[in-house]
Amino acid sequence: MDENKKLNPVLSGITYVFDLLYSLLLTYSQIVLVVIVVVVSAQVISRKFLSTSIRWSEEVALFFMIWMAFISMAVGVQKHLHIAVGFFFNLLPPTAAKVVDKLVTLIVMSFGAFMVFDGSRLVQSTMSSTLPATQWPAGMEYLMIPVGGIFIVYFTFLSLFGLERYQHTKFYKDAPKQEPQAAEPAKKGGAA
Repeated sequence: MDENKKLNPVLSGITYVFDLLYSLLLTYSQIVLVVIVVVVSAQVISRKFLSTSIRWSEEVALFFMIWMAFISMAVGVQKHLHIAVGFFFNLLPPTAAKVVDKLVTLIVMSFGAFMVFDGSRLVQSTMSSTLPATQWPAGMEYLMIPVGGIFIVYFTFLSLFGLERYQHTKFYKDAPKQEPQAAEPAKKGGAA
């Protein structure tokens, strides 16, 4: 186990729960993407070859596309893929660059908090109405807004306070595999 994680087991435990949930969300988003492709493909085939339409296909595809959009926002924040103007940032002195970086992180965190609070209100206010084709609660369509916001706040909090070392990247399927540092000098020394 990493030394930093031994130093603060509470923080490591909290990040463990968030990272596990995030990993489940990533797996779920892969399933949702497959569902979108299958539903849209079935609709196209049905219209083209059967001259009929699947009544609920557009609604379900839109439903899951909305979910994918907000899951993707959280993924973008986790991978630091949010919009940035690197040209001007690179012109700043190092101290000013750190301040601007922290300010940008705070703005993204505020946006995530806005998604959590107002997204929750939107879900609550639309839960009593239903979608026309599927009869699902309309609030379910917006459920990923606060969920995505929670993970945006989580990742920006870690970034703001330099706590990324507490993340449990073993849950992330695309995390780079780290090779032992001691093995590299032995390879170089053996080749010389």
